[in-house]
Amino acid sequence: MALTDISIGQYFPGNSPVHRMDPRMKLVLTFVYVIMLFIAGNFLSLAMGVVLLLVVYPISQVPLKLIVKSVKPIVPIVLFTGILNMFFVKGDILWAWGFLEVSRQGVRMAVLLAARILCLIAGTSLLTYTTSPIALTDGIEQLFSPLKKLGAPVHEIAMMMTITLRFIPTLIEETDKIMSAQKARGADLESGGLFQRIRALLPILIPLFVSAFRRAEELALAMECRCYHGGEGRTRMRTLQMGRVDAMAALLVGVFLAATIFFAVAGAV
Repeated sequence: MALTDISIGQYFPGNSPVHRMDPRMKLVLTFVYVIMLFIAGNFLSLAMGVVLLLVVYPISQVPLKLIVKSVKPIVPIVLFTGILNMFFVKGDILWAWGFLEVSRQGVRMAVLLAARILCLIAGTSLLTYTTSPIALTDGIEQLFSPLKKLGAPVHEIAMMMTITLRFIPTLIEETDKIMSAQKARGADLESGGLFQRIRALLPILIPLFVSAFRRAEELALAMECRCYHGGEGRTRMRTLQMGRVDAMAALLVGVFLAATIFFAVAGAV
């Protein structure tokens, strides 16, 4: 898997109903969707989360390749955690070899966990795919604006979170360029033992840190030249307003949340 396959933090411009939604509503519904996935304790209740994705992604008009790119980096982690669950969850034994045992409950838990993680990544990625960094910052700031009364620097926190998401693809691209340059100079980054590979990463990490600090300094200088002073007295070109699309989206997610709770409770009983 190439580093450029990682699509965390990318924004896909569009004019779909999901793109036009209020960022505050998208943040809230994303949080509700995460709760849905953790409430789901059986296949039928978890299927509600899968079906919701199958409904929303075509509406968002996000290309299928972006969905695959968002899921691909965590496939090894999903496989590893699934294998651990199969071997360490006790129950009705399906297969045994020495001290290794695979139980029916372990297989069920592994499949549920893998599906939950994949849905979690695909669902949260939709937020950054369909929301520009500026809109995301405004949404986070307005959602947490009550914390300003407690003295919390809400705008600064929202800006830092958004800048972090925005620069993840940039740093990944920079890392890929540095690795290609080091390989062109004869650096061996793939052979040898674990400690040799870690040592081989030093010529990559040092220029990457230098590049990251340089970009941070350029960004700070650009914001200062534009007289940026944070959230106090700041005006917005676009005022956030809830609309019919937001109400319909909230109703849709509410129906799926109710169905998830119903099937989770029915399965537990």
